[in-house]
Amino acid sequence: MTLVSRDGRRPTIVLRRLGRRDRDTWDRVRRDNADYVGQWEPTAPDGIGRRMTFRQYVRGLDKEAKDGRMLPFAIDIDGTIAGQMHLFGMVQGSLLSGAAGYWVARRYAGTGVATRSLALLCDYAFYTAGLHRVEVNIRPENAPSLRVVEHLQFRDEGVRQRYLHINGDWRDHRTFALTVEDLGGHSVSDRWTPVRREVAHDSGHD
Repeated sequence: MTLVSRDGRRPTIVLRRLGRRDRDTWDRVRRDNADYVGQWEPTAPDGIGRRMTFRQYVRGLDKEAKDGRMLPFAIDIDGTIAGQMHLFGMVQGSLLSGAAGYWVARRYAGTGVATRSLALLCDYAFYTAGLHRVEVNIRPENAPSLRVVEHLQFRDEGVRQRYLHINGDWRDHRTFALTVEDLGGHSVSDRWTPVRREVAHDSGHD
């Protein structure tokens, strides 16, 4: 499955499956952005965690996708991996919900890549996968990610205290969400208004 976002003023974004052939590129991008990305990523409370090879990592993503619990994507710009965008913890039945998580390389910060990729993922979740709700959980001090959900007008649902273990401790997160009723039949990208796009372009933020 491949999702594509085109904007005449910006590079085309492709959300696609991460494959074994991506190992060298993925390793390089992750290594070059270890400090920038690592400060926001979950860690093991016991300080150990499970080490896995890239092949095992890709296989795990594919299994979660096959079992209907995740939509995992690499963010591809001009044939280069710019980050990842996942919808995980997907639940069917009476909840029909999932949570989005993402990272982008430092060079793409402030270019709208995260915002456009999240909008693309949400549109697929609502209008193809049939979900009712998508949430994003963000640390209160993560200003770039807070701007992403602001631009797409996610609803602020408050703080979850000590929600996720990151960088050696349990960290508070603010929860933001959209439901299909919020969209009124429109795309999530439509919620990024021209005024917001102009502000984002001028300020250098997503």
